[in-house]
Amino acid sequence: MTTPQSSQVKLSLPLEYQKDLFQEIGQDDELVILARGLGLLRIVTNFLHAHDAAGDNLVIIVGANERENGWIGEALAEQAAVSQAPKARGLSIVNTENQSVGTRQKLYVKGGIFSITSRILVVDLLTNLIDPEIITGLIVLHSDRVIATSLEAFILRIFRQKNKAGFIKAFSDNPEPFCTGFAPLATMMRNLFLRKPSLWPRFHVTVAKSLEVKKAEVVELEVAMTDSMREIQTAVLECIEVSISELKKGNSVLDIEDWNIDSALHKNFDVIVKRQLDPLWHRISWKTKQIVNDLTVLREILHLLLTYDCVMFYQHLETILAIHTPPPGSTRTSQPPWLFLEAAQTIFNVAKARVYTGIASKATINNNPIGQIPRSLTPVLEEQPKWSLLADVLDEIERDIHLNPVPQGSSNGATLIMCSDEKTCRQIREYLQTMNERPLDCEEQGRDDNEDPKGVSAAYMMRRRLRGYLAWKHDFSKISASLFAEDQRARSGPAFTGDQRHQPDSFRGQAPPNKRRRIRGGGTGASGPSRGRGGAITITEDQPANVAELIAGVRPTEEEQEIKQEIGADLFENMDNYFELYEMGNLIVVHPYDGDMDERVLEELKPKYVIMYELDPAFIRRVEGTGKVYRSSHDERNIRVYFMYYGKSVEEQRYLSAVRKEKDAFTKLIREKGNMTIALTIDSKGIDDPQEHFLRTINTRIAGGGRLVATAEPPRVIVDVREFRCPLPSLLHGRGTAVVPCMLTVGDYILSPEICVERKSINDLIKSFKDGRLYNQCETMLLHYKSPMLLIEFDQNKSFNLEPFADLTSTIGQHDLQTKLVLLTIAFPRIKIIWSSSPYQTAEIFEELKKTQQEPDPIAAIKVGLEDGEDSTNTYNQNPQDILRAIPGVTGKNYRNIVSDTENIIELSNMEEKEIATMIGPEAAKKVYRFFNRSVFE
Repeated sequence: MTTPQSSQVKLSLPLEYQKDLFQEIGQDDELVILARGLGLLRIVTNFLHAHDAAGDNLVIIVGANERENGWIGEALAEQAAVSQAPKARGLSIVNTENQSVGTRQKLYVKGGIFSITSRILVVDLLTNLIDPEIITGLIVLHSDRVIATSLEAFILRIFRQKNKAGFIKAFSDNPEPFCTGFAPLATMMRNLFLRKPSLWPRFHVTVAKSLEVKKAEVVELEVAMTDSMREIQTAVLECIEVSISELKKGNSVLDIEDWNIDSALHKNFDVIVKRQLDPLWHRISWKTKQIVNDLTVLREILHLLLTYDCVMFYQHLETILAIHTPPPGSTRTSQPPWLFLEAAQTIFNVAKARVYTGIASKATINNNPIGQIPRSLTPVLEEQPKWSLLADVLDEIERDIHLNPVPQGSSNGATLIMCSDEKTCRQIREYLQTMNERPLDCEEQGRDDNEDPKGVSAAYMMRRRLRGYLAWKHDFSKISASLFAEDQRARSGPAFTGDQRHQPDSFRGQAPPNKRRRIRGGGTGASGPSRGRGGAITITEDQPANVAELIAGVRPTEEEQEIKQEIGADLFENMDNYFELYEMGNLIVVHPYDGDMDERVLEELKPKYVIMYELDPAFIRRVEGTGKVYRSSHDERNIRVYFMYYGKSVEEQRYLSAVRKEKDAFTKLIREKGNMTIALTIDSKGIDDPQEHFLRTINTRIAGGGRLVATAEPPRVIVDVREFRCPLPSLLHGRGTAVVPCMLTVGDYILSPEICVERKSINDLIKSFKDGRLYNQCETMLLHYKSPMLLIEFDQNKSFNLEPFADLTSTIGQHDLQTKLVLLTIAFPRIKIIWSSSPYQTAEIFEELKKTQQEPDPIAAIKVGLEDGEDSTNTYNQNPQDILRAIPGVTGKNYRNIVSDTENIIELSNMEEKEIATMIGPEAAKKVYRFFNRSVFE
């Protein structure tokens, strides 16, 4: 299969490896795994444009998110305009918000390029709203997320069974997931119905040759951390190391070879640990669960140490401590185990010392002039080392622009600063806007007015952050007092005996926390958080009291307030008074990393200077001269790249680890591709074995007949369309069962004219009991079916148990889940409960239940539960109906009255109880009205 008109369509693929890959995917169906930053979406859009220009194709994109749809749509429109392709129609997006059933069917017949959500596409394929035989091919993005039970695999199976000629192209720029498990690449190829993988790492010969054509001017800036930052980093790493050591001791049976400090720096480490512990989650101790959660917190602290300023960082630490601080008078503690370590004390003490030293008294505050910080409280306000370096780099760029005012090539002289997230971008913007502002009380700080302004470049911003912190401290003390007031009154009566069943143990090998310990730095006990009962870190009394009162003496002056308002003003708020184009040569843009969307930013901005405030391997490939797409694909542009990083820091180690993991992943994939035999023997066209197909049509429903009958049709199961969120319909279809999607009013699965099944996951079961929805569902099933069943389905990778063993008690209350199940069976004795450990077992159970039953009728199943004359094909949006039926008081019988008499849920929420009663009755109206009008403190 060749790409239509590929030789006549004008493409935007300037690099050699991009052209080679485009020609390769045009010839064969294959899975393309590309290294990050090599322009995956550019290749996809060019391939789509080649089919769009032909005008008679129907190509469907699966797995694209909203941002990618915007990218692809704009790219197709631009390429159609440049190529002057009259038949090109661009991208059409199909989701639940913009397309009805009739409109979708008409669009499919016309053809074009469609991006469709997986849930809509699978239903349209099963209902023949779209004929699979007219589909030219499928484009699967993010193929690393496709597993055997996913909707994408379901779609590909349906498509390949009914269309043997259409193409399947799968793309991914995330190679690591393809290296997990046994023969992961071969397994993924089976899920995608492909037989040929195509690997394009950074070290590919063609890729390396293409990216080294031009070399930009690269300036590498290594920034040294401050002594306090290094001390905090060392302490956090010590906490992580002890936590991992405790996990290994308690879970030696698991595969813990990769549980080390190096792996802990990877962004998915805590997710991997949780996934390995999920099957044993009901057996592991409370301490192990807490440590797993602590790893996420500690890794976040490492990241924030390098990105947040000292004030925001210390405020974040105090927030963590406040969350785990027990209420006054309580003998039960829920503090994480890492807070009992000596290293944790170091983290809090050093973080506070970076912000201020000393404590002010009440008398000092009253005698202190407004607008100044008391002398007894000495602000330290340690600045981030990257800030001053960023200011020096911008000064250098400004001098270079002054000496070379005319941009060379097609660059416009703009400066682009790239950061990891939007919070860091806001911080840098504020720093750049205020670095030339001097604090109004420099004399108080012991600085000379003639001092170099660079020495106080961030003083104004940091003092503002300090005021914000003190204000937060003041508000936090009031909120804490109000939240714990009622609890304190309740505990003032009889002696409280707290349940210490979950009290955490101290770490093994550590000194007992109640022993005498040294206070580092020779400081006083009021220098920061102290140790409370049990050895855990607590906030001292003078922290929320004395320090919070400082807010009274540090109110900003009128001049500072005016400056703050001016900085925060939106220049485009009043377009009549202010409207002009930015001068691109003087423009400084601060932008967060955003994957392939960064390429669009580079194309539109065309910067001459790029400052990478934080490292990102993918963006480096797009920009830097020794292997970056952006520079190599624009020979005429002159670009200078600065990338700064903290030397000997977690940031540097994380970057090197990410590069090494990607390289190792591609190495494993290349090795597996060379030895892979399973995927090569699978028919990529999905042709079933004739013998297997015959066995699937065996009908064993002839009870007592003693013979088997081969029928022309496979067994059939009617499935509610809302059930396609779960993997069960896909598994049923994979076992040869015909899945018929319908909008059911009663039940989720109709196995026969007599058997109706209501499926509940554990979370859904708890919610259904809480709002009473399950009782209504059981009642309606009993009215219309002879054999109603409740299916309770567990997750395959989690414990097959309702309650963890550690939480089992000798007494069971009326609100326990087991009690509610017993009451349900007493109320509805005809309801049969099916327990299933996984969707795979559920599919087997359904096959057994159908063996001696007749096939269900879809039309009859749709009509069940509907009133006389009611049309089953209503035009109401299903998502608002689901939300409406989850409201207490709204049942399957009365919700239609609300739908017909109200415009939306907002209108219902603003109604009076009497108005609601006219629609659904007084009892139900009382529940609905109370739901929308109850207080949050009830």
